[in-house]
Amino acid sequence: MSEYVAEHVQDGPGVRTRNGLLRGTVKDGVAAFLGIPYAQAPVGALRFRAPEPAEPWEGVREATAFGPTAPKRPYAPPLDALLPDPEVAGDDCLNLNIWAPWSAAGPDDGGPGDGGRPVMVWIHGGSLVHGSSAVPVYDGTAFARDGVVLVSVNYRLGVEGFGVFPDAPANLGLRDQIAALTWVRENITAFGGDPGRVTVFGESAGAISIAALLASPLAKGLFRRAVLQSGAPSARSIDAARRTTEALAARLKVPATAEAFARVDPERLLAAQTAVTGKGNPVLGSHAFHIVVDGDVLPDHPGDLLADGASADVELLMGTNTDEYRLWFVPGGHTERVGSLAQRFLLRRGRISPRVAKVYRAGRPQEKPGEVLGVLAADRLLRIPQNMFADARLNGGAAATYLYEFGWPSPVLDLRACHALELGFVFDTLDLPETRALTGPDAPRALATAMHAAWVAFARTGDPGWRPWDSARPVMTFGPGLPALVEAPREAERRAWEG
Repeated sequence: MSEYVAEHVQDGPGVRTRNGLLRGTVKDGVAAFLGIPYAQAPVGALRFRAPEPAEPWEGVREATAFGPTAPKRPYAPPLDALLPDPEVAGDDCLNLNIWAPWSAAGPDDGGPGDGGRPVMVWIHGGSLVHGSSAVPVYDGTAFARDGVVLVSVNYRLGVEGFGVFPDAPANLGLRDQIAALTWVRENITAFGGDPGRVTVFGESAGAISIAALLASPLAKGLFRRAVLQSGAPSARSIDAARRTTEALAARLKVPATAEAFARVDPERLLAAQTAVTGKGNPVLGSHAFHIVVDGDVLPDHPGDLLADGASADVELLMGTNTDEYRLWFVPGGHTERVGSLAQRFLLRRGRISPRVAKVYRAGRPQEKPGEVLGVLAADRLLRIPQNMFADARLNGGAAATYLYEFGWPSPVLDLRACHALELGFVFDTLDLPETRALTGPDAPRALATAMHAAWVAFARTGDPGWRPWDSARPVMTFGPGLPALVEAPREAERRAWEG
């Protein structure tokens, strides 16, 4: 139990943390505390170094606005219109936000005998180069309204968080996430949360990060449950991941060392990073940043560690969207430009077997070559690894595993059930214009109610409301139409990867 408690402050809800006194805001029974530092600013001597605990402050610290975001560039057009990515200037980017149920007397911890409210910690996506906790879609009000203490986290991105250098620790962005989770364990009681009932959840690169946290000995015991949205265990070797850093060094004409990069102006570094990494996507590839097997945060590939029983005691919910690839392919016109010859070339480059591709083509005779390529690539990246992960946990006797698929089709640009579309449903933020940029104005509220409630139930009890994974391969489908449990969806395509 934390020694830190709620405390009265003038003109707002107050909480005393290990670092000092905070003042937030409260509205309709939900308190918000924004921009709370969990570690020191990663600048100066701390740049390209592991996070150091935040320093204490005197008096009352205002926690009424989002803190600085990690150095980054906006999404390139046309994705910038679909994925709002606000930037908040400042150095103290290692900060987090908390939304909590709040009564007139202070935090609502559920009453005697409850032990505190369930806690959910959100780790945003963005290919490890975009995103932040200030994205409006991630507003935690609905979770707090429904009895959850919601925490969202910023962490270092790009070369600052995932560069590979001979003179600096690797996986700094992951180390930031571990530092944030440690802060939550030590302080969340003061906000009415139960530090023994923490669920970490994330999407895309955030879900890949969580898979690494599940495998990391440094994160053991920091959370009880996990949700992976459109992400699966993934990591590169140090040597493979170093190539992006080296390409960036060549463009900057500096040595590929942290010492040299620390002397580069941050804006120049960002411009070079965008030039090196901005020409690809998760399907077609190009230089990118990756979580790496560093022998410390990750002693081995997370897939191998998890298959060997790491985090077997952690309850798991994971899933994908039916048309993940369309966010990466459709806005840029790839579905139209990729013909049969280009499809075959890209399949060879991606080392996807012609036998597997034949099964997909046979089952999708009306789809264009670019569309079939997109489904194949997204399945290889996401759906197939998640199925393998679920099978390994089942065969190893791990805690319950639940799978879902989000299938409601957005009318915007014919994106259908694309990557990231489920976010506004999970957070129940369909009314926000930033959410409607991807969903359009008429997204089904009942589906958001059901999906959001499933996430809340999982955080509260470890059961989202449907049968856990077993040999029949049950998957809860959220749309089109009402949620429905389906056994072994698209099984012929999945089986094709087994040969």
